[in-house]
Amino acid sequence: MRKTPPLKTVLTLAVTMRLLVVPLVASIEDDSRVKWARSLNQTNETVLVEIDTQVCPNPESFRLGENNGALSIKAHDAQGAMYALVELNRQMKWGKAPESVSADGAGGGVSFRAIKFNLPFMSYRFGESLESNYETCRSLEFWEGFLDMMVENRFNVLSMWSLHPFHYMVKLEDYPEACPFSEAEMKEWRELWSGIFSMAKERGIETYLVNWNTFTSPSFARTHSVANWSEGWNHYGEGTDSELVKNYTAKTIEAVINEYPDLTGLGITLGERMGGQDADERREWLEESIFEGMRNADRKIKFLYRAPLSANKSSGGSTSEENDRKSRFQMERMDYAQQPIYVSFKYNWSHGHSAPKLFHVHGGKLSDAYWNPEPTKHKILWTIRNEDFHILRWGDPDFIREHMAEAVKSYVAGYIIGSEVYIPAYDYMSRDGAHKTWDYAWERQWLFYAVWGRLLYEPSVQDIGFESLLDERFGKGKGERLLKAWKLASKTPLRFASFYKGKNDLSLYTEGHVSWGELTPPRFIGVDRLISHDVLDEDSYINIREWVSKGEKTTGSQMSPLELADLLDKDALKSMRIVDELRTGDGVSETLRAELMDIECWYWYARFFASQIRGGVELERFRKTNKDEHRRASFGHLRSAALQWQRLSMQIDTYYHRELPFYAGIPFSWMKYIEDTMKDFQMVKNMEPGE
Repeated sequence: MRKTPPLKTVLTLAVTMRLLVVPLVASIEDDSRVKWARSLNQTNETVLVEIDTQVCPNPESFRLGENNGALSIKAHDAQGAMYALVELNRQMKWGKAPESVSADGAGGGVSFRAIKFNLPFMSYRFGESLESNYETCRSLEFWEGFLDMMVENRFNVLSMWSLHPFHYMVKLEDYPEACPFSEAEMKEWRELWSGIFSMAKERGIETYLVNWNTFTSPSFARTHSVANWSEGWNHYGEGTDSELVKNYTAKTIEAVINEYPDLTGLGITLGERMGGQDADERREWLEESIFEGMRNADRKIKFLYRAPLSANKSSGGSTSEENDRKSRFQMERMDYAQQPIYVSFKYNWSHGHSAPKLFHVHGGKLSDAYWNPEPTKHKILWTIRNEDFHILRWGDPDFIREHMAEAVKSYVAGYIIGSEVYIPAYDYMSRDGAHKTWDYAWERQWLFYAVWGRLLYEPSVQDIGFESLLDERFGKGKGERLLKAWKLASKTPLRFASFYKGKNDLSLYTEGHVSWGELTPPRFIGVDRLISHDVLDEDSYINIREWVSKGEKTTGSQMSPLELADLLDKDALKSMRIVDELRTGDGVSETLRAELMDIECWYWYARFFASQIRGGVELERFRKTNKDEHRRASFGHLRSAALQWQRLSMQIDTYYHRELPFYAGIPFSWMKYIEDTMKDFQMVKNMEPGE
């Protein structure tokens, strides 16, 4: 772990030969968050901290500046004071003089700002992309850096997800066979978990463990020949009503709560491996297992109820208003959990980086039962999943602002941001070279976390705040142009996932332009699939087949497919002009060149997508009219699309490994799909009138 200097114990020190005596609130200096943040200050500067709820009216807010020659912090509370001290450290680290340091953290955003972190310990899926993170995620040094990043970007909840993490945490007297580790190994595991939870608490970050319910440890399943899917981690199919599994689960939950006092909360996912049970039976299972363990524990713990998943007996997901109301009733009776209970919904299913308006959650349409009437014992969380871009960087603050304006209501406590199938720890993607100035994957994607975290904390943050972050990294004067380019480039995957409707994780992988099922290899989204596939954002888009069949007319605020193609090209060209300017300017580091290459990759993706749309429109016109001019036009557009995909593949190859491990155990490569793009225009070339 990184060493920090000893904490200052004197609260008033001489600064620039002037003695400052300012009354401080002792409780603030005693708070672990303030102590930790003060330990980051390696200068001789005195920082005066006081609570002032008039100057800083919003929870967690602060004001940092100079007062009578000394650095002064006014904060609403200890969390705000910590953010101010961290901001001070950041500014001085980047070379600001003490007298020029200033910042306002107005807060005013959502109170629950979480990262979704799927653990590689009994991970939700298989594959080298997940398993390669195992050793990295056992390092407290990794977690220290990740938690520091969370504080810097104002995230205040770390949710950790695993099919069943508990045998890595406790060894039960009643079921010792459930834990496969020796005492020495368990000592290491306990030190890891205790270290993560205590470091998080020190930084004002709450921690939640979220599991999939009817899984047990593999050794328990093997010993008792029960819940045998736990041995192979197979998460779809029939569940179990075994009393043994219920008792084991209750004992496990009780032990984890008691053994880890710094763990904030638990969560459940009421879906996978509960097939064959209806919604009432699943709720009853919770009562007799997980909730029983919570009732028996020595302390109350916070709780995250992931909903709705399945309203019927399937594992695939379904919704109903009746199920929503019954689940709400169950939560309102949970007096053994701290309030509020948090209810989480996947915003636009597994593809939250799409439209800012809610169209569906896991399983279908969501009723208003969870917030009508307005709840008093629970709050809503929106989970913004990212199964759409793990390799290419992303950062569009405008999308987040629009999203919050649409989705944040009085009953909404916050957001959970993250992926199911990608772990931002070990960087298995990047080639080595002078550009690689980072150790971990999350560092490479720093802008993603900066825009999400800071805007969730303070929606009023203006672009200049993000421009300053870019200036600090890449040189003064570059930030404004860089942010503009990132905003233009980052709209491309949002538009694609809004135009091409995704559902579960595997149904869409935007940056790869593929989708697949549980048991099928990745399948390229060719022109015919693009023509007929449903759109997600029906208010803004219409698919090609429907548009042509309706006489090329739109309704309401919809744009036509060709208007979308024009917009893609227009924004892509704007972004590329900025990239060309920056590349030829002064002080261009190799790290900046790598980020600029990602913007260029989005440029080629946008051009490809636009050409594929135009090719699809002309192909559908040909099928409707049998006029060969449309076939020839389609051929030309689709041939352009193939060339643009080749350029995309070549550019990605500059800084990333050509073939990348991916979830479902199948390697991924953009170059692999060059042939698929060629098949599209060759198909059109060989078509005859009447086909």
